[in-house]
Amino acid sequence: MNSAAENCLLVSRDRARGRYIGEVASIPGDLRDAILHMPEGSQCLRLHELKLGNSLYDCTIQSTEDRNLLLEFQNLEWEQMRLRLQQREVQTGMLELLSRNLGHEVRNPLGGIRGAAQMLADELEIGELATLARLIMRESDRIDELIQRFGHQELDCREVDLYPLLDEALDLLAAEFGESVAIERDYDPSLPSISADSTAIRRVILNLLRNACQAGASVVLIKTRVEYQNTLLHSGQGSVIKLQVIDNGQGVPESLRSLLFLPLVTGRRDGTGLGLALSQQIASAHGGLLTYEPLEQGSCFSFWLPFGNGQEVTGKGASP
Repeated sequence: MNSAAENCLLVSRDRARGRYIGEVASIPGDLRDAILHMPEGSQCLRLHELKLGNSLYDCTIQSTEDRNLLLEFQNLEWEQMRLRLQQREVQTGMLELLSRNLGHEVRNPLGGIRGAAQMLADELEIGELATLARLIMRESDRIDELIQRFGHQELDCREVDLYPLLDEALDLLAAEFGESVAIERDYDPSLPSISADSTAIRRVILNLLRNACQAGASVVLIKTRVEYQNTLLHSGQGSVIKLQVIDNGQGVPESLRSLLFLPLVTGRRDGTGLGLALSQQIASAHGGLLTYEPLEQGSCFSFWLPFGNGQEVTGKGASP
């Protein structure tokens, strides 16, 4: 057995070696039946998405000539998380590169455009052309603000309780959307405090909630859980807080799902394409991860934050 099979079946390879399959009590019935009914002459059998505990595994079963078995398990959630972590590194790298290029290539000519519009507005004073000049000024300021938000700054990390941050974000959401969206809560009462930048974390939470509302959701569920001994984000014996925002809105178009956390990618006409990219950068700066999962109706965004021995804050993140 490989290590994943040992952990899943709660038996060491030394204790299992040489025993009849029926004597290993921890082997679930589905797996035992598959082994006992392997086709005649078959030396290899692969089971896809076998549910063991709360996880899904791909299981490879190999039979040797002396009727011994080799069991290899692969945790699909871990594999998906590994791929998502790789994508996160690419995305945050692209964001930093874009930040440097935008700062140099865009802000300088943008200042000239804004200055020229200011001169026109002062000269014209009133009238339609003056209004258009002031519009150019406002939009130039807006673009400049967006570019500055790509910048980096030191995180102000302190002991943070997530629930007050959730309450603050929900208050802001209520002021913006009123009672058009019903908020449901499924909170883990044992949620520990973590070392984090509260302003940055609140920005991520508020962005996820706003996205759900702007996607036409009528119900948004906020779910928190603690996962101990989690090694998905870091090696060792770290643990994570998993905060999920689940909505029944229109969801993300399939064509955008693989690009969702890249900068300037958006499915809305009035969207900037920066919210999720900056949120992913904040998550990465805290040693965490932001993931997306399409639902039959709506979307599920998961915000993973490590704590305990697994926490590794880089000290740099997106400007909050």
